[in-house]
Amino acid sequence: MRILLLKTSSLGDLVHMLPALSDAAKRIPALRVGWVAEEGFAAVPAWHPTVDKVIPVAMRRWRKNAFQSSTWREIGVARQAMRVTPYAAVVDAQGLLKSAWLAHWARQPVTGYDRYSIREPLASLFYAHRMAISRELHAIERNRRLLAAALGYDMGDLPLDYGLGGHDFDADEALPSPYILALHGTSREDKEWPEADWIAVGQGLASHGRALVLPWGNAREKERAERIAVAVPTAQVLPRLGLDGLAGIIARADAVLGVDTGLMHVAAALRKPGLALFPATLPQLTGVRSEPDAPQIASLTPQDDLSANAVLARLAALLA
Repeated sequence: MRILLLKTSSLGDLVHMLPALSDAAKRIPALRVGWVAEEGFAAVPAWHPTVDKVIPVAMRRWRKNAFQSSTWREIGVARQAMRVTPYAAVVDAQGLLKSAWLAHWARQPVTGYDRYSIREPLASLFYAHRMAISRELHAIERNRRLLAAALGYDMGDLPLDYGLGGHDFDADEALPSPYILALHGTSREDKEWPEADWIAVGQGLASHGRALVLPWGNAREKERAERIAVAVPTAQVLPRLGLDGLAGIIARADAVLGVDTGLMHVAAALRKPGLALFPATLPQLTGVRSEPDAPQIASLTPQDDLSANAVLARLAALLA
């Protein structure tokens, strides 16, 4: 069976989709998947063994450059890539008007959420098959149930499985040993953890022989990482890396400490232990989830103690 899946962004959303593919592969062993994803996240679908075709799109860039001929050439290439293969099902797991529009490039009936389950209710009007999936469920569970309903299999008691156990992630950087990966960057300032706390944790880890490794994705994050490294001599600031490179860094870390960011979900998928800090958001519906038999990532909210001392103590217990 070949299917076309649309889950375009963001990073955490794509990682949340992986367990649904693992379920489907267990129920439909011959399953092969084409996946439409934003170009910046196109590395993620390729990590899963059922995916043999990734079709990158660039909706934001295309909108900004709508009058350039190169934009329309890229759109034509993506549209043709979606039409060249007959699919047993086309599933829009994003649930937005833009993803519903993309899904119809395949010129086949589309399955998606119904108007009560979807993020943008108007998008459901474009689906031939509409599935009722509670919005009170975690995003991973919603994805799993949507794909099961679309392909007609029973999930039963299948455990959460991201399906990345057989993928080899390389890390080309020279890294200290042992190290904790500090995922300090996130999409909103209110989701950040105080810089002084990062420094305090880094210094505490250094006193126990553990280094802090600091990735970054933009100029603001780079400047913060460099300030932390000045105050924590054992800290290492990474060069800017793509998702494959960052996955390799995560895979080799002793543990991961981070805020509400997509890379924390990658860490869970790679079975790393750690702490996820949620100073401004709630993890119930989109928080980090680890496989049941894997080292766990604990989610901490303001109801917990998010001070540097408390976080350092939790890390010490985790690594003991």
